Formats: sequence, C-alpha cells, structure tokens
Amino acid sequence: MPSLKDLKNRIGSVKSTQKITSAMKMVAAAKLRKAQEQALASRPYTSLMDSVVSKISSKAIGSSIDLLSGKEDIKTHLLVVFSADRGLCGGFNGSITRTVRSEIKKLKDDGINVKLLMVGKKSADALNREFGDFFVEKIDGNSAKPNYTDAEVLAKKIIDLFENNEFGVCRVIFNKFVSAITQEVTFKSLIPVEVKIDENDENDSSSIYEFEPSEEEILNDLLPRNLATQLYSSQIESTASELAARMTAMDNATRNAGEMIDNLTLQYNRTRQAVITKELIEIISGAEAL
Repeated sequence: MPSLKDLKNRIGSVKSTQKITSAMKMVAAAKLRKAQEQALASRPYTSLMDSVVSKISSKAIGSSIDLLSGKEDIKTHLLVVFSADRGLCGGFNGSITRTVRSEIKKLKDDGINVKLLMVGKKSADALNREFGDFFVEKIDGNSAKPNYTDAEVLAKKIIDLFENNEFGVCRVIFNKFVSAITQEVTFKSLIPVEVKIDENDENDSSSIYEFEPSEEEILNDLLPRNLATQLYSSQIESTASELAARMTAMDNATRNAGEMIDNLTLQYNRTRQAVITKELIEIISGAEAL
C-alpha cells in the first residue's frame, strides 16, 4: 500500500501532466482553426484543377504523355506517405502506418514492387525497420507549416524518378480532414492522373471545346503543376488532420488526468483517515494500559 507521501507526490505529478496536456490542447485548437480554413479553402481550387485536367485529358486520348497514362510495363509503384513529425496525436500516425503496411502486402502479393517516399518522421520511423529498403527518401521538419514551394520541390523529385524509370505508378496516402474528431485515410493517384468524366458534359452535346495550343502542349505544362497542387493539398489536409487529432487526444488526456486525480485524492484521504484512526487506537490503548 503506497504511503501518504507517495500518493501526494503522484497527485502532484498528474496535476503537472494535466497542465501540459491542457496547454497542448489549447495550442492545437488555436492552430486548427487556421489549418481547417486553409484545408477547406484549398478544396475548390484542387477540385477545379482536377476538372480542367480531366476535360483536357479526355480530348487528348491516345496522347504519348507518360504523366497522363503512367508506365504499365514498369511493375513498381511509388507510394508518397504523409504523416506527422511529432507524436501525441492519437491514432493519426498509427492509421497511416497500418494502411501503408497493408497496401505494401497487397501489392507484393500481386507481384508489384514498392518504393516509399516518406514525408514526416513518425510513419517513417515506424516502417523503417521492416521496409527501410523500400525508402527512396525521408523528408521531415515541415509538416506543421505546409507551403507550395516544398510541394513543387517534391513534385520535381517524383517527376525525375518517373523519367528515370524508377516506377510506373505513383499514389499519395494521407489523412483527409473530415471534422475535429474524424480523419479519413485517403489514396489518390498522381501518376497516372485520375481522369474524372463529368456526366453533365457528356450529356451536353453543345459543349465543344477548342484548345490553343494543342491539348498535348497544354498538358505538358499543366500536369507538373497539377502534381504539385495535389501534393500541396494532401499536405494541407494532413496538417489539419494532425492538429485535430492532437487536440482530441490532449482533451481526452486532460479529462483522464482529472479522473486519475480524483481517484488518487480519494485514496489519499482514505489512507490518511486510516493512519489517524490507527494512531487514535494506539493512544487509547496506551491510556487504558496505564
């Protein structure tokens, strides 16, 4: 049975932890608002970029642009994985890590080789021992502050690897922000480009587009930009999801610390009462003996 001093020290320790988790929750909540607004504001632009690329791609059927169709003869897939640089964000990193493990197993069973481009420390550290040989590169240090310049640099690396025949298909894996308590692990194809056919355009026979210059020239310039845009959008969504997960995790930790303090305080009071009762019994017994 712990002594009164041990219980008092433990209560003080849990109170200190509670102050830290409460502060971390407030910081994450403050940052989340801006990150959430940024993620929601980026979606219309990303969606419109998808739409523009899809419309032009549908007119360029049979084009020889590799970024548009990928390289089916190369049986290697590149997975670009976005995770956090820090922990204490609940199941955010764990869900990404489990999904990547499952996807690697699935691809290997299908006879497809896998390469990993890791953006963020946590999933990279978790997968390094098992799949370290698959890593193309590990990038960390900027998950909390996404910017388009970094996305352009990352897109350039992916295109260079693609042109060197390092892989034939590229997909990005990230946590999409849904709400403060929900994040959804999402796959998106970067190479080949996901072409979405708009049914309204198909049904509208009067919609005739003429492109100047040619569709192929436009796509040669547009597809690298689209790749950077999709990567930037994925990073923004991942950052908002990380902050939401951290806020929720720290809120739970703060409440759990409060419950633990209540339980320890009750145990402390019972122990103190037992000590006092024991001392009184000893004094009364001594008095009666005299």
